[in-house]
Amino acid sequence: MIHILNKKNSILNKFIAQMRDKEVQRDSMRFRRNMERVGEIMAYEISQKLSYSTRMVETPLGIAAVECIDDKVVVATILRAGLPFHQGFLNFFDDAENGFVSAYRKSRPDGSFIVDVEYVATSSLSGKTLILVDPMLTTGTSLMLVYDALVRRAGEPEHTHFAAIFASEEGVDYVKRHIAPDKYTLWCAAVDEELTSKSYLVPGIGDAGDLAYGEKL
Repeated sequence: MIHILNKKNSILNKFIAQMRDKEVQRDSMRFRRNMERVGEIMAYEISQKLSYSTRMVETPLGIAAVECIDDKVVVATILRAGLPFHQGFLNFFDDAENGFVSAYRKSRPDGSFIVDVEYVATSSLSGKTLILVDPMLTTGTSLMLVYDALVRRAGEPEHTHFAAIFASEEGVDYVKRHIAPDKYTLWCAAVDEELTSKSYLVPGIGDAGDLAYGEKL
């Protein structure tokens, strides 16, 4: 199942527009906050797909029946660009466990690159619901390498929700080809058609990590 949230108009479009706008992008604090707000919206949407059961809550005046989430949730992200997006999910899934993965591009002499996964720190994933968040889904290679690294380290989740703010059609297709359809749900705020030779989305936003935290050396 694939959900593209900007196909239905909502306040989300305001945050997407500001993240794309090259003038507004100069304000890194606003850029980080918009990533966080998109994470909050996406967390709410994902919460509707989880499992619930009735729990009885004692109030000062009586007993109330409330439907509460049963899933044990782990929210994981890829350093560094994913941190503000990740925080948006934690604002809603505030009792979730967490995972963090370091993955970066290593350039080759021919101008191409490989993705190197170095650091993985996570809670157990076995039988849980994994929400793997990465603001940019370009080729899909990084996301699948990180997912595989998490599974090797911490076990296979019951279900995985992949969440991206901006994605390419190529990246979406890559995810479809590399994981069984009953094992995941993909959530994107917006999907762009074009991907450059250096794996930048067009119209895209540029480098999310640089926009959030400053240009890296």
